[in-house]
Amino acid sequence: MNSDELKGKWKQLQGAAKEKWGKLTDDELTEIEGDQDKLAGKIQEKYGVAREEAERQIKEWNAAA
Repeated sequence: MNSDELKGKWKQLQGAAKEKWGKLTDDELTEIEGDQDKLAGKIQEKYGVAREEAERQIKEWNAAA
């Protein structure tokens, strides 16, 4: 496991916490940010890319949708 994969797991954990906090406080934007963080973390873990690259891929995918 390389450092980007480990950072990806950490990013997923942060995203899950942010998502739960958003649900608890009825803050939909925080909940959405948590989902995006979890997705970026999953990309980091799965493909071993840096956080910036994972976030770029998410933005690119969102723009195409």
